[in-house]
Amino acid sequence: MIILGIDPGLATVGYGVITYDGRCACTDYGTIKTPKGKSLAERLVAISCAVEKLIDTYCPDAVAIEEIFFNTNAKTAINVSHARGVIICMALRKGCKLYEYTPLQIKQGLTGYGKADKRQVQHMVAALLSLKSLPRPDDAADALAVALCHIQTNRFSELYRV
Repeated sequence: MIILGIDPGLATVGYGVITYDGRCACTDYGTIKTPKGKSLAERLVAISCAVEKLIDTYCPDAVAIEEIFFNTNAKTAINVSHARGVIICMALRKGCKLYEYTPLQIKQGLTGYGKADKRQVQHMVAALLSLKSLPRPDDAADALAVALCHIQTNRFSELYRV
C-alpha cells in the first residue's frame, strides 16, 4: 500500500510518500514551492501539475491531506483553501481515494496526545520511519505525519491487511 501525505499551502506544499506492507517505509518526501511573484491562478496551476506528477510517479492507493487550521489570518486560510481545493480535485480526478485529517487527529494518531508540539510529532515521524534524523523542512515532515496518521488510523481495516 502506498500513501501520499499532503500538507497543503500556497507558497509551500509538503508531500510525503510512505509504503506500508505491515511496516512503514519512507519512499520520498519534499516540498512543492510556488514563486511569490506569480498570480494566485499561476501558483495553483503549478501545485496542480506537481501533485499530478507525484500521483503519476508513485501511484498511491490513498492520498491523505491535512485539513485547514487557522487562528487569525483569514487571507492565509483562504489561499491555503484554494491550494487544498486544487490538490483534492487533482487526487480525485486521478482516481485516488482521498482521506482528510485534522491537526488534532494527526497529533493524536502519532503521539497519543492531541496537543503535542511540532517537535514531538517530528520525533515520532522519524522513529516510525526509522529515519536517522528529523525530516526537513517542516512542511515535508508534516506531510509524512499525515500519511502516518492515515496508516495508524486504518491499519486494522480489511483494506490494509497484508
